[in-house]
Amino acid sequence: MAELVDNTAPAWKGRANEVLTRFNALPNNKKILFFTAIAAVLSIALALLVFNREPPYKVLFTGLADSDGGQVTAALQQMNVPYQIGDGGVISVPSERVYDTRLKLATQGLPKAGGVGFELMDKQKFGISQFAEQVNYQRSIEGELARTIEAVAVVDSARVHLAMPKQTVFVRDQQQPTASVMLTLRPGRILDGGQIAGIMHLVSSSVPNLPLRNVSIVDQDGNLLSTVPDQNNGSLDRRQLDYVRQIEADYTKRVETILEPIFGKGNARAQVTANVDFSESEQTSESFRPNSTPNPSATRSQQISETLGRDANLPSGVPGALTNQPPSPASAPLTLPPGAAPGTATLSGLPMGTASGSLSREITTNYEVDKTIQHTKSQKGVIKRLTAAVVVNYKMVPDSQGVLKATPLTEKEFGQINNLVKEAVGFNAERGDSVNVVNASFADAVPVLTVQDKVLDFASNNASDLLKYGLLLLAILYLLFGVVRPIMRDVVNPPPPPPVDDLEAAASSGRLLAVAGEEGEEGESEEDSDNPSPKELQRRVFEANMQNVRELVKSDPRMAAQIIKEWISSDE
Repeated sequence: MAELVDNTAPAWKGRANEVLTRFNALPNNKKILFFTAIAAVLSIALALLVFNREPPYKVLFTGLADSDGGQVTAALQQMNVPYQIGDGGVISVPSERVYDTRLKLATQGLPKAGGVGFELMDKQKFGISQFAEQVNYQRSIEGELARTIEAVAVVDSARVHLAMPKQTVFVRDQQQPTASVMLTLRPGRILDGGQIAGIMHLVSSSVPNLPLRNVSIVDQDGNLLSTVPDQNNGSLDRRQLDYVRQIEADYTKRVETILEPIFGKGNARAQVTANVDFSESEQTSESFRPNSTPNPSATRSQQISETLGRDANLPSGVPGALTNQPPSPASAPLTLPPGAAPGTATLSGLPMGTASGSLSREITTNYEVDKTIQHTKSQKGVIKRLTAAVVVNYKMVPDSQGVLKATPLTEKEFGQINNLVKEAVGFNAERGDSVNVVNASFADAVPVLTVQDKVLDFASNNASDLLKYGLLLLAILYLLFGVVRPIMRDVVNPPPPPPVDDLEAAASSGRLLAVAGEEGEEGESEEDSDNPSPKELQRRVFEANMQNVRELVKSDPRMAAQIIKEWISSDE
């Protein structure tokens, strides 16, 4: 019979067939219990998926007015799109049709709560007046600005009002436009300073000649959000205040960072106050140097004037034949008369300045004057003064018994800490900086939450959900480990068969009991059932064993067949 075993089949296939055979051999009650447990586990898992899955409807529009909501629902009915209406003007449609529906409604111009933009100019009537055209243009700008502002994530809706004065040719009568913006913020959201400034600059840049100070922003509660400082009264704007806070936080972090490695985290606290000068000043000065000698000076201009004079011997009087004589030709004598300087002009062969004539010369020389023009503009945002206050905790020093005890700093250590703080903040005595370091014992700090504390806190805040999911988890674990696992263990790992020696001993004892029973029937009479003989006891034990074997074979024939098969295939 051992030759009939198919050794060519895969091991996993034989194992699977064996498991299936053992499962089929299970009693019906165990099979029903097994399938019931599997169905219960799957049902619980499916219920969790159903209850925790994303709802089938998604929000299409929120915060719609009644008129816009009626138009949107009418359009949805025409498109045969199911919808749900919630509180606050919320309209929901099936999740798979949200974007398609939103695009189709946009082609119809719905919803119209966002206002109209420049598409208003596409439907101009023929013969429209200039006033009506100007009004439509202003409405278009307001609608476009409102749409742009609503693109901000924090803003739910916006309305823009522009006051644009009539243009005039007179410069003195020119008026600047103004703008008012009404914002409806989303629940629980706020606008920071940067976003408010961005909206103000957006509106100011979109309207010609609109200054930033003429833009007013108000939220739905009537709070004024836009604040533009007046440069004349020297008030600080939000950016300047943020700059001061940033400087103070930077210096504070420097001090705490340099002291933390020495005293540990949380044992040093610092506060720095900065006095920052945001004023702007411009200075122009013009200075002249004292007069200098002509040699190093630069000549700006020079004027020379010469005058010719005649003496009494020269001809004079009424012009006539004698006075109309042509002048004698000029000559350059090889020798100059006594007293004449080289290079001097001569008249009638005589040098100027002689008795026969005279020449006067005037020379006017203008020199450049040294001048220095200096234009100085002071830097904005200069730190005028720094004050730092530092508190250092006592050191924890072990005493003679090894117990940590708070101990104040020594004078040397205190001086070192003071010097470190001064170097960290860039101490400058000339500008009046001050540093005050105090050594004191800190109060008990708030204990840091451990992982256990965080878990307990989470459990206390979510007790109901944890209880619900805990019960479901216990039910699943009970079904898996209390019902399914024992059955699968019996199927996969059946109980081992009894040893061969025990079976042979039982068989031999049965034969002996049978022989003894036959001999008892022939030679001896049975005693009363109340006082059985030893042979009767052996017979009863044999019958009981045989009855157990019959019941085992009847209840689990496959296991009995497997045991017999193993007997036959064994070597013994």
